[in-house]
Amino acid sequence: MIFLRDYEIDNTGKTDVTKKIQDILNLKNGEEIYITAGEYLVSALFIQSNTHIILDPEAIILGTKDESQYELIDTRVAGIEMKWYPAIINVINATNVTISGSGTICGSGHYYYEKYWGKDRLGGMRKEYDAKGLRWACDYDCMRPRNVLVSNSSNIKLLDFSSEDSGFWNIHILYSNNVLVSGIEIISDSPNAPSTDGIDIDSSYDCIIEKITATVDDDSIAIKSGRDNDGLRVNKPCHDITIRDCNILKGYGITIGSEVSGGIYNINISNIKYSGTDCGFRIKSSLSRKGYVRDINVNGLSCLNVKYLFHWCLNWNPNYNILTIPEGIKDIKPHWNILCEKPSSDRNTIVENINISNVTSFYSNDYKGISRIFTILGYDDEKIKNVNFKNINVKMKEYGIIKNAYDISYENCNFDYIDSYIEAHDDFDNR
Repeated sequence: MIFLRDYEIDNTGKTDVTKKIQDILNLKNGEEIYITAGEYLVSALFIQSNTHIILDPEAIILGTKDESQYELIDTRVAGIEMKWYPAIINVINATNVTISGSGTICGSGHYYYEKYWGKDRLGGMRKEYDAKGLRWACDYDCMRPRNVLVSNSSNIKLLDFSSEDSGFWNIHILYSNNVLVSGIEIISDSPNAPSTDGIDIDSSYDCIIEKITATVDDDSIAIKSGRDNDGLRVNKPCHDITIRDCNILKGYGITIGSEVSGGIYNINISNIKYSGTDCGFRIKSSLSRKGYVRDINVNGLSCLNVKYLFHWCLNWNPNYNILTIPEGIKDIKPHWNILCEKPSSDRNTIVENINISNVTSFYSNDYKGISRIFTILGYDDEKIKNVNFKNINVKMKEYGIIKNAYDISYENCNFDYIDSYIEAHDDFDNR
């Protein structure tokens, strides 16, 4: 085993030590490398095949705020293939890699949150882009590092460490297979934290996500397969994914989408506990996504103080999804044209064969927030179909809305609510 303490590497977090650690990773490729106690300031580290990284409980891998240290790589960001920042920890084109131990990967996220929103969520790049009619481009142009990227890799294990304050998504599993993510604690819950998803499984297969505790300000765990025409071009579905035994706290819950253009199928979600979460089980798409979501099994959700138990909105956040380059804009970036390409399919997102069983949802006496059972909104021309609810016992404040969905069955279901429908509650997550 290689111990980092045996090398002259600053562990105070004051000096960038990327090159020194990367030299060790390259030289000791295929060995166990123990990251000893201390704080290590880095930009992007790249882990090669057959390597086991062990994080000491007192070890912190800290992402630098110096953006000049991040060299762009070819990757996919929010469903579009483009050049972007690498992650702090990268497993790319690798096999048989394990990252374990109870240390921490920290993304220095607050610097990047201010870059996007400003200090008061009224400024930053977002204010500039909104004023130009380019809200949809800001998420791509405001580059922010992920904490962990696993891309084009197989037989990967991410075990037991903490991921904190990621600048963008915390853990991104992209174009990979046979991946186990287990025992991770994710904390990126600043109210000004844009796109700080917990775990994103993206056009990958044979992945297990288990024993996760997530506190974030976006989707807690998300399943994706590409955006719009670029996702249709890549055409890699996300399938055979298991999510189980997780605790979901602040955040938007377990989500399929919105990037579903490559297709999503054979998803199994079980034994999930929620407390104070915005959504329980969520599906989102848009008119430009196309693609499909089918053969989804959800079993064993236990929810307390959840705003939206089932939130399935297939025309989510139009301001983010209706893409037009305003007249007079001269500095048009290549990925803007990719985003604006008309989808090659005319058929809207297909959602079918959804099985939901053994769900409880209640609210505490002191809970003052939204408490809605259903927001299920399909398309006029592509209705959600074949949905089965079994053993559902919920007491919430509002029933909600089901529209453009048919062939829905209910077996042993008890829906206890006060209000049938409050229109104002239709507006959710349109930031």
